[in-house]
Amino acid sequence: MPDTGSSVPRRQLGRLLRQAREEAGINLEAAADALEWSRAKMYRLEGGQVALRTHDVTLMCQQYGTSPELTEVLVSLARETKSKGWWHACGEAIPSWFELYVGMEAAAHQIRYHEPSLVPGLLQTPEYMEALFATRPGRSPREVARKVALRLERQKLLSRRSPAAPLFETVVDEAVLRRPLADIETWRHQLAYLVNAAQAPNVRLRVLPLSAPPHLVSVAGAFVLLDFPAFGTRPAEPSTVYCESLTGSLYLDRPNEIADYNEAWQLLWDRALDERASEDLIGTIIKESYDD
Repeated sequence: MPDTGSSVPRRQLGRLLRQAREEAGINLEAAADALEWSRAKMYRLEGGQVALRTHDVTLMCQQYGTSPELTEVLVSLARETKSKGWWHACGEAIPSWFELYVGMEAAAHQIRYHEPSLVPGLLQTPEYMEALFATRPGRSPREVARKVALRLERQKLLSRRSPAAPLFETVVDEAVLRRPLADIETWRHQLAYLVNAAQAPNVRLRVLPLSAPPHLVSVAGAFVLLDFPAFGTRPAEPSTVYCESLTGSLYLDRPNEIADYNEAWQLLWDRALDERASEDLIGTIIKESYDD
């Protein structure tokens, strides 16, 4: 069987084309008639089941009246659907303002997040975010404020009602919790916020203690496992692993890759303190900060 590569770009392309059609007020049958395609073909394209030609995407965008900027993004995604594997490098094939991961995160019904160096973004306070974003040389206060606002907008998915908020599970290294910021009060506030956030029924937080020995995931770095819901008779999208670096983002969704990361996640989850013990440890670290 030939290696068809990652399905991530075509799934996102189908999702965005469906959204563009619906925003234009055009139902699926009418779009199929206008484009002289079958309803089955439209269903497969919007479901991300097949790759699209750039010419077809351009025709659909013309039919839906999408903006030139969005059309550029969709055509770029169409080119990426033919790639063997997929590395999304910010600012190259797809404009840097377009965040593919955000769309996938919003569509997931379960998010499993391992973060060995920082507090996970969806559980950060605005002050913690600001301190992190400001570490990049040359970034203006206005840019920092914009990034904080965007991340706060993302955090709303954990408390949304429709569709139901996803289950968010995270394993945070104890070293992260013990690494203070320059502003100690901001650090304490972040630790307290973690405890409060973990009280939500869809949030589960575990801490990997410093006493845990080196293990399989020690060399993996941060990663996110995204699982998607099924809608009606349409099968669920394949689970996807997301890994981020300074220069780009790697998306993995082949069965063997997902199996390896599922195994890694289970190892982390089992070695971490349970939720109650993790909460107690965070409380202890907060208390110790006042004794120093």
